[in-house]
Amino acid sequence: MRFELDELTIPTSITDDPVDGENIAETSFREATAVRNAVEAAETGSYELAFASSELLPKWLDPYTTRRLLVARVDGHIVGRAVYETIAGDTAPEAWVSVDVLEDYRRNGIGRALVERIEEMARTAGFHVMQGYQLTRVPATPVETLPSPTGFGAVPLQSAGTQFALTRGYQLEQVERFSRLALPADPALLAAELASAREYAGADYRVITWVGRTPEAWLDDIALMAGRMNTDAPSAGLDVTEEKWDADRVRAEDDRAEASPRTLLTAAAEHVPSGRLVAFTELSVPGDPSRSVAQEDTLVLREHRGHRLGMLVKVANLQQLENTHPGYPSVTTFNAEENRHMLSVNEALGFIAVGYEGAWRKAV
Repeated sequence: MRFELDELTIPTSITDDPVDGENIAETSFREATAVRNAVEAAETGSYELAFASSELLPKWLDPYTTRRLLVARVDGHIVGRAVYETIAGDTAPEAWVSVDVLEDYRRNGIGRALVERIEEMARTAGFHVMQGYQLTRVPATPVETLPSPTGFGAVPLQSAGTQFALTRGYQLEQVERFSRLALPADPALLAAELASAREYAGADYRVITWVGRTPEAWLDDIALMAGRMNTDAPSAGLDVTEEKWDADRVRAEDDRAEASPRTLLTAAAEHVPSGRLVAFTELSVPGDPSRSVAQEDTLVLREHRGHRLGMLVKVANLQQLENTHPGYPSVTTFNAEENRHMLSVNEALGFIAVGYEGAWRKAV
């Protein structure tokens, strides 16, 4: 099969439907997004993880990150894509790599060509550790697995993604669980869990919620926790460089969020004696109520763990979701299999495992 590789120019704006007079960059970005969504849907059995082009574009325009997008075309149509991104800046050793090829076009050398070219682009830019994720649904029947070196979780050994990663010289470092909560959540359960968490946390902690932009009073606290997301969350054998965040970066992130059709809901826990936020969680809500809500970052600062703050903020945000954006079908989330505390919180709220994601690493 003949195919061509091409690096895309990222458009500065986009709509989710073709319009007269749009440029090639917009059309190509929309096609590449469709490939991303189709590959994930084939792996998980649903489009719950799909994003519209207009929802993804703001992340590609983030000046605090480096992202490059390579595509494979057959007869002029995009059938595969490869991405590398550096979420911590150009001084980090690691580049995060992903490759997607439509199922009907696999086993024709497209995936191999994409990964070789995207790795070469990352190496040329100075990165010497390649890392990425491979997603698969929960097997319907027992299968042979490759266990995570953390001792928690495993991925199907014979799946296409696992075999592709192993063939390319990647090693499995961690397994994440992909979970789903059917909505609406039981209001009595949420109320009981919230009351229990508040009692356990005590008077030193209180919940604060907001929709959209971060209030000015909390910019520094959110910046601190955003920077700690990499270092405080379980990362196993992956290279994870701490990101630099400050109030200006949070404002810029809020600007990009406002350019997206999605709405961000935040719940945080304030440590009353210090007046500082010490835990937070975010839900990303699409404009279309028939689509799934995405659980984004959740963090409790290490020095404030052991007070059930994870449960406190998660329940508060689920209640905020029901109050401000009712009628959505589900919430989806990813958690490291060794993060037993957060998995226990999710399980208590009704999340069920629907898939697994292997985190892979290769030094070059």
